[in-house]
Amino acid sequence: MTTSDHKKAFTQLNAKPVKKAKYIKFNQPKDRSCGFALNKCKNCGCMRGHINKYGLNLCRRCFRDMAIGLGFKKYS
Repeated sequence: MTTSDHKKAFTQLNAKPVKKAKYIKFNQPKDRSCGFALNKCKNCGCMRGHINKYGLNLCRRCFRDMAIGLGFKKYS
């Protein structure tokens, strides 16, 4: 599927309710309780390089951009 959200593909399926119900049943994302896809950056949605400490839920790239505004100092 090329769309980022499974609900965007409903334009053609609205005329066919039985096929739409089957499509929804098999294509909606699962509710995650653990694993790699559970933690996403709340700024960009990236799943890699995730910083969960202090409840930040940011990826490392977004953290570098927002760190000074959040009150972190860079010690070098």
